[in-house]
Amino acid sequence: MSIGLRRLALLVEYDGTSFAGSQLQSNGPSIQAELERAIEEMTRSFARVAFAGRTDAGVHALGQVACFDTQAGYNCEAFVGGLNVRLPDAIAVRSARDVEQDFDPRRRAISRRYRYSLVHSMTRVPLQRWRAWQVPSRLDVEQMRAAGRRLLGEQDFAAFASPEAGGGSTRRRIETVCIRQRGREITVDIEANAFLMHQVRRTVAALVGVGRGRLRIEAFEQHLREARPGSYERAAPPYGLCLIGVRYEPPLFAEEREL
Repeated sequence: MSIGLRRLALLVEYDGTSFAGSQLQSNGPSIQAELERAIEEMTRSFARVAFAGRTDAGVHALGQVACFDTQAGYNCEAFVGGLNVRLPDAIAVRSARDVEQDFDPRRRAISRRYRYSLVHSMTRVPLQRWRAWQVPSRLDVEQMRAAGRRLLGEQDFAAFASPEAGGGSTRRRIETVCIRQRGREITVDIEANAFLMHQVRRTVAALVGVGRGRLRIEAFEQHLREARPGSYERAAPPYGLCLIGVRYEPPLFAEEREL
């Protein structure tokens, strides 16, 4: 069954452990390739998928937003079920809806929220092996929070950008930084209008450096102030990072309120 051209948005969750990233890759499997394969199997027509944000190899997502055009007449509920039976277990479509033909999931987004998970343990943590960065040293969470407050607002975050990020402005607006501790587990939530390549992982590595006492807050601030591209070279491992959600106004999915 086909109708006129329509654009669908999908709310997608995935475990990025076995993937080379969200975008099409020449060196390994990607979330995009799996979605495009599932869509083609279901609709008998190829459709290019666009994402709200790019995630690197090993990075997970709870609320990634994908978009594609189709002439298939299935309702949104049928798309959710039909795609899920064709996708690997590591990927799930949580919801689907029709959007305007000019809807761009990246440009229309007003913010993205990432969560980085840490676990303090001197011994292996098998259940969190691919979900959290194991840090054997105890972390001073209050010092990390103090450093995190320095990140708020619109600033030049060149120091925490990958040198591979290319040209363009390195100014971004961070709206919230929330660091929580529950037992041995620590989470760092960062929400911003947009992020530079590897910005979250490098920022978390710097915050962990502060928490370990290896990076003074004054030095952390100096990296921010001087804004030398890539001056903070360390990056947290990718497997502790998860794209929690992408915000739109008005909300695109009811599930956004839960993210």
